[in-house]
Amino acid sequence: MSSTKHFLSLLDLTSEELNALTQRAIELKKMLKAGRHYEPLKHKVLGMVFEKSSTRTRLSFETAMIQLGGHAIFLLPADMQLGRGEPLEDTARVLSRFVDAIMIRTYSHHKLEVFATYSTVPVINGLTDLVHPCQLLADVQTFVEHRGSISGRTVAWIGDGNNMCNAYIDAARQFGFHLNIACPQGYDPDPQRLADNKNRTTLMRDPREAAAGADLIVTDVWASMGQEDEHQARAKAFAPFQVNASLMACAKPDALFMHCLPAHRGEEVAAEVIDGPQSVVWDEAENRLHSQKALLELLLAPRP
Repeated sequence: MSSTKHFLSLLDLTSEELNALTQRAIELKKMLKAGRHYEPLKHKVLGMVFEKSSTRTRLSFETAMIQLGGHAIFLLPADMQLGRGEPLEDTARVLSRFVDAIMIRTYSHHKLEVFATYSTVPVINGLTDLVHPCQLLADVQTFVEHRGSISGRTVAWIGDGNNMCNAYIDAARQFGFHLNIACPQGYDPDPQRLADNKNRTTLMRDPREAAAGADLIVTDVWASMGQEDEHQARAKAFAPFQVNASLMACAKPDALFMHCLPAHRGEEVAAEVIDGPQSVVWDEAENRLHSQKALLELLLAPRP
């Protein structure tokens, strides 16, 4: 078993490391826009295991490795011995002999933890049903670029208490902001995370109350991958939680709107919001690239 540094949640890095990573992501973005080539990961290889499909996760990690001078290999479980029943522990042992880091996008967070336990190279959480920490790196970077430090701010999460909401709870703790969470009854986030972060979170049932005075409004789809059969019941439960102009008006006048995408206009967010002047979703999507470059650098080529 390994003592290798992994990134399974935001809690795997200190607040200082996370803030430094945000600043480094902004710096790497400026370097790229200025046409400066920076390749600290020359000859390094990232193995990418996808049990859940993705647009932004694959594109951002693959592009990040290319821009940093390395390579990325796209792996589907069906194309590996995993698809034939090889123990997860054995796949982790073998795969980590070939590559320098492994990114996994899967359903079970426990599966990710088991994989990391037996991997001798860094394992990165590309998404699990519990948390989506890489998206939070991009979200915080986006906020900092537009509004400065997120520390001491108020963020409102509106909708499902899903993996993104859980990751926002971790972020509130690590970056020092307060998180108002508005979820329908029965769709709350991880109770242990709520209990551990009572001083940083407030759970509410009224989305307008949660949005009041917020610096940032965030939402996500009402039915995540694997929950499609619940769509009708969820649409009914979440209807009052749509982020529209009326809800945005409850927040601060300069509040930003974020969504990790893909978005369903007319469901969790109105077109007038996601396509409006307060929306920074396209910067947020792009920043997956820059924040993950900073993360890869930290794990594979840490600077003095």
